[in-house]
Amino acid sequence: MKAIMMTAVGGPGVLQLRKIEKPALRRDSDLLIRLKAAGVNPVDTKLRGRGTYYPGRLPAILGCDGAGIVEASGPAAQRFKPGDEVYFCNGGIGGEPGNYAEYTVIDERYAARKPASLSFAQAAAAPLALITAWESLHDRGHLQAGQKVLIHAGAGGVGHVAIQLAKIAGARVCTTVGSVAKADFVRGLGADEAILYKQTDFVQAVLDWSDGKGIDLALDTVGGKTFGATFSAVRFYGDLVTLLQPGAETDWKEARQRNLRVSYELMLSPMYYGLTEAQQHQAGILEQCATLFDTGKLKIALTRTFPLDEAAKAHQWLEQGSATGKIALVMES
Repeated sequence: MKAIMMTAVGGPGVLQLRKIEKPALRRDSDLLIRLKAAGVNPVDTKLRGRGTYYPGRLPAILGCDGAGIVEASGPAAQRFKPGDEVYFCNGGIGGEPGNYAEYTVIDERYAARKPASLSFAQAAAAPLALITAWESLHDRGHLQAGQKVLIHAGAGGVGHVAIQLAKIAGARVCTTVGSVAKADFVRGLGADEAILYKQTDFVQAVLDWSDGKGIDLALDTVGGKTFGATFSAVRFYGDLVTLLQPGAETDWKEARQRNLRVSYELMLSPMYYGLTEAQQHQAGILEQCATLFDTGKLKIALTRTFPLDEAAKAHQWLEQGSATGKIALVMES
């Protein structure tokens, strides 16, 4: 089969198209998936540029997100059968092979039915962002109907999904964006307030929007100075969830004085540490989101697709920054 191999740590040029052996079922509960598309996420470019979770295992196949058709199943597989369409987040961090390939093998417990209303490319672009947004809002932030939520970078991959999930849960949402076009985009997703952070002090804008009280829950997808600045935008005893590692320069005084509950979200931890129940929980999130897609309550913004053999170009495009929505690789098979 064809696969994109990360041959070394470095720039997009280390992603090379190779022909390798088609994977085989290893466990009784495994599925052999003929991949139709693979999502491309910022974590992929970071792993390529800085090294994978398993630096001694090169070459490696990147790509956590995938969507395709079950071609074969192990004797213990009960949830899916050959011909079923699935989507999932599995592999791609340097241990188990990822989805920049024509085939992959996945334990059926970690797969979900593909939303019928989505193309394979749209479905492949969704899992990591869906799981991250869902876990951030519901599992970490304990989101409740009627609350006010701040989502940073609302036009991005995670952000544009988080806006929709928060609205579905009955929250009011404000979000930061970098342009008027992105402001229009997020309002189309249901955002109640779009803050142009390059022109406006987002903390003051949030306080004005929340009648000076601060928001109940903030989702930080940016990190750096934005993380620390957000403390002042959250109400006393409120929640702040971040996807990034806070820097050593972070001044925690405001967070402490406000008695904020600060949580971290890294949806790759269950895969890395082999937390089976957590991985099954994530597959359950994808199942719930499939229903939301198919009932028209949720959508994924797929900005651009690339052929599998142009994975390096996809990384280059993503690393230019300021992307709206998601991108995916598509396979010829």
